[in-house]
Amino acid sequence: MPDQVIRVTAERDYEVVIGRGLMGRLPSLLTGATRVAIIHAPTLTVQAQGLLTTLSDHNFEVTLIALPDAEAAKTAAVLESCWTTLGAQGFTRNDVVVGLGGGATTDLAGFVAATWLRGVTLIQIPTTLLAMVDAGVGGKTGINTGAGKNLVGAFYSPSGVLCDLDNLTSLNHEDLAAGMAEVVKVGFTSDPEILRIVQSDVGAAVDPHGSVIGELVRRAVQVKADVVSLDFKESRNGDVLGREVLNYGHTFGHAVEREENYSWRHGAAISVGMCFVAELARQSGRLSDEDADLHFSILESLGLPTSYAAGHWEDLFEAMHMDKKARGSVIRFVVLEGIGRPVAWDGPEPALLAAAYDTISRNQ
Repeated sequence: MPDQVIRVTAERDYEVVIGRGLMGRLPSLLTGATRVAIIHAPTLTVQAQGLLTTLSDHNFEVTLIALPDAEAAKTAAVLESCWTTLGAQGFTRNDVVVGLGGGATTDLAGFVAATWLRGVTLIQIPTTLLAMVDAGVGGKTGINTGAGKNLVGAFYSPSGVLCDLDNLTSLNHEDLAAGMAEVVKVGFTSDPEILRIVQSDVGAAVDPHGSVIGELVRRAVQVKADVVSLDFKESRNGDVLGREVLNYGHTFGHAVEREENYSWRHGAAISVGMCFVAELARQSGRLSDEDADLHFSILESLGLPTSYAAGHWEDLFEAMHMDKKARGSVIRFVVLEGIGRPVAWDGPEPALLAAAYDTISRNQ
């Protein structure tokens, strides 16, 4: 597959490059910098060292900052430690932060770049499928707190994104499937062709060596780029959906992540979240049985969870009230009235929410 370039328009314009063998392009994105901090996942030390060697050969001063694994990276303490390192190395506004890793890494690296000297250049190199189609693109950055996920953060666009599909070859099936949850989400809300591609050959969809996964990444990133370019800061309200459409399945999914103390893969939680809102829409008469059932069948075909244990409703209900999309005491959902027809729904009756939860918990 030839390299694909997708342009995003936000507070600054940037390009997302999708292809293979892209890591060598990083020096060309660092014009004008002296120092580069590579903030990386703990499992990517070898790749980070390789970039250090490449950048040193181009006369950059490189600092490697290894993070804790997964969501453990997204804390105020880790954020402060990154600031301390940048200060000790004398980072200025002309210098660059690079995020190398999955979604937690790109979220944290983005927030570091957004807050150091009120903003320095950021380059994202997402290395998981989830990060390529979600966290690495779009400019949302942040950390978690005891109150919930991503409640502290900033909108801050990168200056470039390199989605090197070769990085996917090191992922296990569970990580690829978790990333595919975000791809399928876009299929349900915006690009039904994604669903057809996955259904036609599930094995090809999650084959990191093949061409199909590149096409799915391209489609998912294109949808996100289009949405973000129109509504960068998720400022649209009322019945008109802007960037909020990307949150399909996330209100309940984030509540599950919090309930599980962030031990679940994000994509697994969002898979359950999509099934929850599909049931909510079905039981309210908004979504047909056929379209609701499609959620369960396609997600199950990928090996993703479609149900959640009973007995947690009160905690999940409380957590959903802390979701970023909530308006005061009103929980706000993105639901479907058909495949590719997302709408906002403010304040469904608590009894209806509980009934949807009861249905997906009975599917255990």
